[in-house]
Amino acid sequence: MKTIQGFKLRKLGNEYILVGESMELINFNKMITLNETAAFLWKEAEQLTVSKGSFSASDLCHSLCAEYDVDPSQAMTDIDTTLSSWLQAGVITE
Repeated sequence: MKTIQGFKLRKLGNEYILVGESMELINFNKMITLNETAAFLWKEAEQLTVSKGSFSASDLCHSLCAEYDVDPSQAMTDIDTTLSSWLQAGVITE
């Protein structure tokens, strides 16, 4: 998977939002709100997309488990749900 270029993570109070900043995304009419954990996953996904060209759910699971004290099977379930919503919103591609 890859993050779509042009989306920037911004902090708004206690939440984070993904904002489309490129001209191609000017008509993006969805606001993606993220909690702190999802924002961490977005940053990891974005970094891996830049450095490796893509990322996987396993990559994110490894990063999440290294950062937080979380059970890998629960982390993978949550990551799958998050990635599914990001795919539907059009902020990542397979």
